[in-house]
Amino acid sequence: MGIKRGTTLAAVAVAVALTATACGGDDTGAGAAKPAGAAAPAPASGSGYGSDYGAGSASGSGANPAGSGAKPAGQLAVAQNDTVGPVLTDSAGLTLYRFDKDTAKPPKSNCEGDCATAWPVVAAGDATAAAGMDPALLGEVVRGDGSKQLTVAGWPVYRFAKDTKAGDVNGQGVGGTWFAFGADGKKAAKAAAAPAGAGQATGALTVAKDPKLGDHIVDGNGMTVYRFKKDTAWPMASNCTGDCVAKWPVVPPVDKADAKGIVEKGFSVLDRPDGKKQQAIDCWPVYTFTGDKKAGDINGQGVGGTWYAVSPDGKLITTS
Repeated sequence: MGIKRGTTLAAVAVAVALTATACGGDDTGAGAAKPAGAAAPAPASGSGYGSDYGAGSASGSGANPAGSGAKPAGQLAVAQNDTVGPVLTDSAGLTLYRFDKDTAKPPKSNCEGDCATAWPVVAAGDATAAAGMDPALLGEVVRGDGSKQLTVAGWPVYRFAKDTKAGDVNGQGVGGTWFAFGADGKKAAKAAAAPAGAGQATGALTVAKDPKLGDHIVDGNGMTVYRFKKDTAWPMASNCTGDCVAKWPVVPPVDKADAKGIVEKGFSVLDRPDGKKQQAIDCWPVYTFTGDKKAGDINGQGVGGTWYAVSPDGKLITTS
């Protein structure tokens, strides 16, 4: 199949808002998106879809039925939507959807006929994972007409005929069965804000002393700040996404004036593929841990052999 599962580190890396040269220079930019076809045109006015397909009629004509002119996705991306949260899009910025009446194990599409007119199939082939997305999630399924459809985490992928421009999410929740994809293949969902003191960083950083760790960085609530060994500084990139970032919330940008006793070298901001902005120290993205419940907790220290508290100069503290 033509799906491109390999993504280079440069494609995963995201641009740095501050001190780009200090954190990898030109290497930090993600690769340019490859062109791909836009969503299939909407079906002719007056054709009803039923509750599962989309209430009312879409304007336009000439929709491509499944297997006949279905367009591939090209370079996938993750776009931030204020209502839905981070959503997966094709190279044209059009939202990609999944259908609850399909199955992922095994992959199978149950959208045919009028349904596939309202929800144009995304053809398999020429699909590249979005930055920060696991390429292994991409696959394909053979439809009843013999054509091949892109899948994400086993779920067949569609566009919506009523989405006419990049950023539209008119298909979200249609019939209680259609939902935009998140980058992990699950239904897109806006993350709830964590309560202060339970992994939620505040807009300040300072240095605290622990009997085991010595001097280490904490946020404005006194919550320990951590680094992830699977991240990179050259180029600067976070490899903590999806469920990982739900457990290890990113530290939001902090003004230098509110960072006391911390090295200023590489004190920069990372624009993540999920739309969040993340503070970096010495060009390394930093996080807090939801397992720390009160100021002074260091429950994240050494987790998985990859998570460690951070010294004032941005280095890992590997003592426990």
